[in-house]
Amino acid sequence: MDTLTIFTLLILLFSIIIHEIAHGSVAYALGDPTAKEAGRLDLNPLKHLDPIGSILLPFFMSILGGPIIGWAKPVPINPMYFSDRRWGELKVALAGPVANFTVALIFGLIVKFVHLPDSFLTIATVIIFYNIALGIFNLIPIFPLDGSHVLFALLPERFEELKVLLTQYGFILLLFLIFIIPNGLSWVFTLSDRILSLFLA
Repeated sequence: MDTLTIFTLLILLFSIIIHEIAHGSVAYALGDPTAKEAGRLDLNPLKHLDPIGSILLPFFMSILGGPIIGWAKPVPINPMYFSDRRWGELKVALAGPVANFTVALIFGLIVKFVHLPDSFLTIATVIIFYNIALGIFNLIPIFPLDGSHVLFALLPERFEELKVLLTQYGFILLLFLIFIIPNGLSWVFTLSDRILSLFLA
């Protein structure tokens, strides 16, 4: 495994952690102490690792030589604490992708307006690319990704059975998208690369 791949895995890991901390922080701001009490508002990677999403999936994708994606252990939340019962879950769901897009924007502006040595430019480029990709990936409306929670928050109550169905079979659909459908996630990386090119132009 070369140095760039190792850096990529580390960048992906901490980008995922920032994503989850953002969920927990917004939930905490809305009155829910669950994530804080579980020690999940912490940069310690060991508190966030998911065996499949944080270790196995990124490792196998790196071996295959393609772009890497993954997820962390979901931050526990309890909507019953939310001060905003109507839109609280939507706000928490969007917090993770918004955090990733914000990281990408910050480093994108640095790349755009600051002259960086080649080594730092490479690292910054990887940070931008994978934070964009993580944000887009998590907005896919398949459970347990954030996009499903956004969808559930927007669907009227009469679609409750659909929500239950998508929750039951969502993880299978997600694995099907990643591993079975040819180039199932290629559009995520293509779009991320196009957005990245706007900063590098």
